[in-house]
Amino acid sequence: MRVAVLHEDRCQPKKCQNECYNFCPPVRNGIEVITWRKDNKPIVSEPLCIGCGICVHKCPHDALTIVNLPDEQEKDTVHRYGMNEFRLFGLPAPEKGKVIGILGANGTGKTTAISLLAGEIIPNLGDWEIEGSWDEVKDFYSGTEIQKHFNKLSDGNISIALKPQYVDRIPQMFDGTLRELLEKVASPEKVEEFSTKINLTSLDKNLSKVSGGELQKGAIAATILKDADLYFFDEPSSYLDIEQRIFIARMISELGETKSVIVIEHDLAILDYVTDNIHVMYGSPNAYGIVSQKLAVRNAINSYLDGYIQESNVRIRDSTIKFLKHPPRTGWDGQVLVKWPDLSKQLGDFQLEASAGEILGGQVLGVVGGNATGKTTFVKMLANELEPDAGEIENDITVSYKPQYINAPEGIIVGDLLQSVKGFDEHMLATELNGPLNLEPLMERELQTLSGGELQRVAVAECLLKEADLYLLDEPSAYLDANQRMVTAKTIRRSMEKRGKSALVVDHDVYFIDYIADGLLCFGGIPSKEGKAEGPYTMRQGMNVFLGRVGITFRRDKNTYRPRINKPGSRLDREQKSKKEYYYSN
Repeated sequence: MRVAVLHEDRCQPKKCQNECYNFCPPVRNGIEVITWRKDNKPIVSEPLCIGCGICVHKCPHDALTIVNLPDEQEKDTVHRYGMNEFRLFGLPAPEKGKVIGILGANGTGKTTAISLLAGEIIPNLGDWEIEGSWDEVKDFYSGTEIQKHFNKLSDGNISIALKPQYVDRIPQMFDGTLRELLEKVASPEKVEEFSTKINLTSLDKNLSKVSGGELQKGAIAATILKDADLYFFDEPSSYLDIEQRIFIARMISELGETKSVIVIEHDLAILDYVTDNIHVMYGSPNAYGIVSQKLAVRNAINSYLDGYIQESNVRIRDSTIKFLKHPPRTGWDGQVLVKWPDLSKQLGDFQLEASAGEILGGQVLGVVGGNATGKTTFVKMLANELEPDAGEIENDITVSYKPQYINAPEGIIVGDLLQSVKGFDEHMLATELNGPLNLEPLMERELQTLSGGELQRVAVAECLLKEADLYLLDEPSAYLDANQRMVTAKTIRRSMEKRGKSALVVDHDVYFIDYIADGLLCFGGIPSKEGKAEGPYTMRQGMNVFLGRVGITFRRDKNTYRPRINKPGSRLDREQKSKKEYYYSN
């Protein structure tokens, strides 16, 4: 079977010479494989297409994707949005008393799968020209476990609670305080009790004034407080620090003991920790997605990292993601870029204390710690944007900063934005950033039309293109899928090594930090009241300091060497805590 997809946002018929039509071999032989819509965009006939791929390569805007799939795949079509649009093959099945995970690249249909299972969309089984019918869906899944789910869904005998992916959009949909939002789903007493449990401190703030971390916890609270049969959590760890992620993961795991829970998550450590089984989703982003069979958690994550699912005998990615067996790394013998003594800074009610340290040229330091413990304040002092109350920084340095929350103003084209960067290096963009960050398809699009992951990749590129001594990237992994996170980490690290520059990378994904960093700066204290910065440490020292505060331990997977969270109270957890080896033992 043939899958032909037109990417509407990329197709620009006024800026091309109809290459897809003019170079198509069947068209040149008089076969109408490609015809035209009223807006002059092409329609590709899948039955007539020979799958040669010439139109894909000739299109100057990468607006076409054509893929050949086995003919038997067609019988698994669950939903198709339209002619030459995205289609999904297969669905994950909810199970009562279990947390089912969904792992896959952005654009392969994870959110579509949730929408179908939640009843927001009725599956059309591939026939996009008619609305889906519950009777046809139930017949299609006759005799399977998922048929029971669709029976309940069509009869209205199942209640659904869904935490959305983009929590930063909640203020646009609800004008009020966090307390008012939560009291729409639960009583004031339950809201107060649950807010205390998860340390929700912004209950009486207007949502437009609430931080990303508090919005995320509020969205999770609103979901868990609902009395439902099936719960969906779409990327619940975004904006949360490691300690908060573990706490929320435990709550979701407890919920899954009695309810049906499905979790989409790109933080592999959290996904590993919270789920009972995982479905891997793969395919061609924004073209089609395939749902794998249910896999054991360890096997699913290792298969995803390897890029090959043995059970299905299918390669889902050309490259593998590899972790180092031993703690990284060199980079502690370079020249000093910036050095500071003991520093302190008072900002309103918040007090930051930082112990003396230095950053070396070419070094990448991970920055870990709770939200609101002074990480950004510290960097602003290094950049001379804030003057310390005590202590004086010795070096004058320039800083390029990627903020946690990315602004996407109207009317700004991605290519124009990147070319306007001070010190813009076209060669660097073409050779070091364009390929790994997959920027080419985004160049002629407006920032406002980008997804969260696409916007993140552009923001990272913008930061790295600026000429600076020190690069600060605040949560560069947010909204990126697991593979994109590792590629982005490698891109940042390679850029620093090649240019002899330094970076501070603030992130709460342990995989990302483990992959990218030479060492760590550790922040502790009481959020919004006092912060304490310590380091730089080596990775092993720093993670032992940080995880010792959090009270969790990590081990290495024996095959992939990826970090894995030990179950609290397990034999390894007890052994490592007794040795004060929280990160992993050799």
